[in-house]
Amino acid sequence: MAIHLTPTELARESGLERRDVIAKCMELGVPIFQGRIDKTLFLASLQDAGTVRQMPAEATA
Repeated sequence: MAIHLTPTELARESGLERRDVIAKCMELGVPIFQGRIDKTLFLASLQDAGTVRQMPAEATA
C-alpha cells in the first residue's frame, strides 16, 4: 500500500477533486514533495481542520 501519492491518486482515494487536494495542501501546510503527498499526513490534517468527509464504508461480506 502506497503512502506517498500524486494529487490525482489522493483525490481518488479521499473523494475530493484534484484541485481541492492541492488547495487543501496549500491551506493546511501539507508539503508536496516531488509531486507526491503523504496520504497519512494529508488525511490527519483534514481531520484536525474538521474538513474531512466521511469515507464510504467498505462492504463487509
